[in-house]
Amino acid sequence: MAEPVVETENIAKEFSGVRVLNDINIEINRGEIFGLIGENGAGKSTLIKIINGIYQPTEGRFFFEGEEVEKMDPFRAKEIGISTIPQEFNLVDHLNVYENIFLGQEYQKNALLLDRKRMKQMTQELMEELEADISPEDRIGEISVAQKQMVEIAKAIAYESKLLIMDEPTTVLTSNEIEVLFSLMRDLSDQGVTIVYISHKLREVKKICNRVMVLRDGEFISLQSTDEVTEHDMANMMVGRELNQMFPETTPPEEEPVLEVKGLSSRDGRVENTSFQLKKGEILGFAGLVGAGRTELAETILGIREKKEGEILIKGEKLEVSSPRQAVDNGVAYLPEDRQSTGIIANFEVPKNITLISLQKYIRNFLISRKREKDKTQDYIDEFNIQVPSVDSKLETLSGGNQQKVSLVKSLDTEPEIFIFDEPTRGIDISAKMDIFNFINELVQSGISVIFISSELEEIIGMANRVAVMREGSISGILEGDEITEERIMYHATGLETRAV
Repeated sequence: MAEPVVETENIAKEFSGVRVLNDINIEINRGEIFGLIGENGAGKSTLIKIINGIYQPTEGRFFFEGEEVEKMDPFRAKEIGISTIPQEFNLVDHLNVYENIFLGQEYQKNALLLDRKRMKQMTQELMEELEADISPEDRIGEISVAQKQMVEIAKAIAYESKLLIMDEPTTVLTSNEIEVLFSLMRDLSDQGVTIVYISHKLREVKKICNRVMVLRDGEFISLQSTDEVTEHDMANMMVGRELNQMFPETTPPEEEPVLEVKGLSSRDGRVENTSFQLKKGEILGFAGLVGAGRTELAETILGIREKKEGEILIKGEKLEVSSPRQAVDNGVAYLPEDRQSTGIIANFEVPKNITLISLQKYIRNFLISRKREKDKTQDYIDEFNIQVPSVDSKLETLSGGNQQKVSLVKSLDTEPEIFIFDEPTRGIDISAKMDIFNFINELVQSGISVIFISSELEEIIGMANRVAVMREGSISGILEGDEITEERIMYHATGLETRAV
C-alpha cells in the first residue's frame, strides 16, 4: 500500500487579495517520482514554496509523513528532510564548489576549525557520482552554467533528504548528463526518497515520472499516471487549448553575409581558430555539447571575452570590438544564457530593465523621459503579450517566461541588425517558447540576422536554416538542408565526423 509523504488539504495562496493557488489537494507517496507541470504562472512555484516553507498558505493544511506541519519555514523543511534544487541558481560566486555545497552546514574538526578535508572529499565523491568534471576547489564564478547546475544538484543530495524537489534541473544539461541524473533519481527512488520533478520538457516527464499533475491558472487540472497520457495530452492540458505547430516555417536567407568571423580565437583558449558567415535574414543555429565553446564564441564576438587573434567583419567592414557597448553600437544584440545573472535586474521595474542598454534614446535635455519609457514599455507588453500586473511592476514579480521576454525586448530596443540568442527558451513553458520562436521568425522576416544557440536539438532543427556544430572551441562542421538531423549533429559534436568549414 502506498505511503503518503506529502499531503495537502485545500491549500490556497493569495498575494494582495489575488488568489494564485486555489484548493489544491494532493498525496505524494514515498519513493515516487512525481511530475508537476503547467505554464509559467500556473502556480507550480507557489505550491513548491509552500511545501518547502518559503511561503505560508493563506488557507489549507500541509502534512509531512502523516503529521500536520503548521508553521513551516526553510530551516524546518531542511530539518525534517525536504531539499530543493531551485530553477535559478542560489550559489555564491566567490566561494569554492565545496564551500557552496556545505554553506551553513559545514563539518567541523572542533569548535574553532572547519573540517575542510572531509568536505572536499565528500564533494569529490558527489561529483564522481554525477560524472561531473568539477573540482571541489573550483570557484563558482569561473565554472559554466551547466556545471553550476550540477553543483546545485550536489547540494541537494549531500544530505539524506526524504523529499527532493527538482525545479527545471535539466535546462542546461546535455543528453548524457540528463541520463546520469535520471539514473541517480531512480536510485534515490529505490531507496525510498520521494522526488517532485518540475519541468517544461514533457518528454522527460513522461520518461522519468510515475504520475504527473497539471496546474493551470492556480487550479488543479489533472493527476494521472504517465503511462496513461501522451506528451501531446499534457501540453494541451497545460495551455487549455489545442497547440498548433511548434516551430514557424523557415524562409531562405539572402546570400549576402552580414557577419563574417575569420580565424577567431579568444585569449583564454576557449575559442580556437573559428570561422563562419551569417547571412542576411538567416537563422544560424549553433549546437554542441556543454563546454564546446558556443557561449564563449558569442562572448568573444561581443567583446566580453578578449580576442587573441582573428577578424570580425560586419557588412564587409572590419570591426575591433573590445566591449559589449561597442558591439551594441555596431548593431549586435545579445540575449545571454543566464537570465538572472546578466540579463535582468530583478528588483528594477519593467521599464527600467527594458531601457538598460538603450537609455540614451530616452534622454531629453539631460533628463530621462519616464513617460517615453513607459509608453514604449506598454507597446512591447502589447506586442509580445508580456503578462504583468502593471507597467511599473518589478521584474521579480513576473514568471520566468515573462522575465525572458523582458530581457529579449531590452536587447531589441537597441534596434540591432544582428541578434545572438543564447539558450532563449531555458526554463520557460511551451506557450512562451512558441511566442519566442514566432518572435525570432518575425525578426528574420524584418531583415534581422540571428545566431541561435540551444542545447535542445529539436529547437535547432526546427528553427535554423543552417547549423554550425562546435567541439572543443572550434566549429567541426556546418550542416544544411537534409544534413540537419540529430544523428549528424551529434556525430560532429562528439568528434565522430569532421569536415572542413
